[in-house]
Amino acid sequence: MNQRYALFFDIDGTLVSFKTHEIPPSTVLALTQAKANGSRVYIATGRPPLIITNLGAIEHLIDGYITTNGALCYVGNELVSCQPIVKEDVMTCVEDAKAKGYSLIVVGRRDVAVLDPTGDVDRIFRQMLAVKNLGQAAPLDDVLQQDILQLTPFFPAEYELELMSRLPQCVSGRWHPEFTDITANGADKGKGILAMARHEGFAPAHTIAFGDGGNDTTMILQAGVGIAMGNAIDDLKRQADYVTGSVDEDGIMNALRHFKVI
Repeated sequence: MNQRYALFFDIDGTLVSFKTHEIPPSTVLALTQAKANGSRVYIATGRPPLIITNLGAIEHLIDGYITTNGALCYVGNELVSCQPIVKEDVMTCVEDAKAKGYSLIVVGRRDVAVLDPTGDVDRIFRQMLAVKNLGQAAPLDDVLQQDILQLTPFFPAEYELELMSRLPQCVSGRWHPEFTDITANGADKGKGILAMARHEGFAPAHTIAFGDGGNDTTMILQAGVGIAMGNAIDDLKRQADYVTGSVDEDGIMNALRHFKVI
């Protein structure tokens, strides 16, 4: 007898391979079987909606989205939750980026602005992660008129502690050595699971979450079962309930079989 769960998946390094920039066929098949067996499929990503462009193979299976690390959650056209960063903290980060000369992505409620004086955004997002649509970025002044959901500055972890000490109402979730994602205190993937559970009517304990990076920690801990990919960082593996194979080694299919979802 197959078990039914609400399944939550990070994108980069979990659903989508860093090597091929595609969802492995085994993962597509596994999610198709899980849906057919009565489970629900949700995305839980640090990406804003504008750059969620690599899920075409499973888009028809997705029941809802936790985006910008939990700051914006929605099901279809229906808003589940939205938690912007206070303007004072936004401007502290923006002015710091300008003063120090590091790259910064500013994610508004509708649009995204990109400051890229060092070329790090282009090098990492376009060339390494194959991110599309950043060419549609809006002027910073226009985006700053909107609620700001996420700030993505490009600097090493050593500087992160110094900046975060000046952003008292924010949290940071790093999943790449060269940048981090900053959101409001009440926004993370774990809280996104709770918001989605309230909206969709399932028990948080009856969820399974898959991730590979530091920004997946809260949902790995919040979910009924937290699964780290084989390619996950060591700290996430230590906190997970189960470690499966890597994204390129049928990790999702094997884990869903292990827990009798498929």
